[in-house]
Amino acid sequence: MEPLERYRPIIDDFEAFLAACERPLGNTVRVNTIKGSVERTLEALADDGIAYEQADWNPRVVRLETDSPGSTWTSFHGLTHGQEEVSAVPPVVLDPQPGERVWDSCAAPGGKATQLAALMDDRGTVVANDNNLGRISALRFNAERLGATSLAVTNADARTYSLKRFPFDEFDRALVDAPCSCEGTIRKNPDALDNWNEGHISSVSGIQKGILRRAVQATREGGTVVYSTCTFAPEENEAVVQHTLDNESCRVVDFDLGLEHSPGLSEWDGETFDDALERAARIYPHQNDTGGFFLAKLEVTAE
Repeated sequence: MEPLERYRPIIDDFEAFLAACERPLGNTVRVNTIKGSVERTLEALADDGIAYEQADWNPRVVRLETDSPGSTWTSFHGLTHGQEEVSAVPPVVLDPQPGERVWDSCAAPGGKATQLAALMDDRGTVVANDNNLGRISALRFNAERLGATSLAVTNADARTYSLKRFPFDEFDRALVDAPCSCEGTIRKNPDALDNWNEGHISSVSGIQKGILRRAVQATREGGTVVYSTCTFAPEENEAVVQHTLDNESCRVVDFDLGLEHSPGLSEWDGETFDDALERAARIYPHQNDTGGFFLAKLEVTAE
């Protein structure tokens, strides 16, 4: 837990934060409404003898009393998909609508991409991209298991992504759930901090900046881009958004979030950020008994 000490100045009740990070994470699934309603899925779980609790902020997110959520009847038939609770937040904040063109720039293994398709009633186009060919098979498997027919799967570097393969030249919305140092997954992956170092944070933040800038460029004026990570490092969060604000035509906008959270930072380690970054959300493990997450919502503006 030593690397997390650097965040003591920015986290209220830091001891509660550390204690939460040391507790194992419970099992959560998302109801896949492409295959069935929330009501039908809950009935199937009850029939299977599995105790559950719906999340207050989202009835499609369900905490299960089982050690193997991927082995249930509902999972086998595509009614549920194992997905950490905070991982289900970015698609909800992006709020895609049926018929739209949406880009998930870093989509594998497909939890958020298929959630986007479900939120769109599987109508429109969700371009699910990942640069890791080895992860594409998992993305395709989950799309097929969950019945997400609106997905188009691509394998490319998001930083230089080309839309020439499509009959359109811009997206309505884009999700950048960026590769990161994964500090916020410590409850699920106890070894997440084993190889932690500031050099890695610096390296991955450069990749994040390139992906987020490309997402803004590829989204129409008035469109929405959501940036998210599962890490606490401001270098990967506020600093990446600030870099995009400085170099692309966009602004940070407010959004509603039914989970307890802290605002984004306006400064870190001698670096100041635009006050608009306080509209971003930092979700810490002790606030909702979840993993850690960061989210910022951007609106693309005229050049």
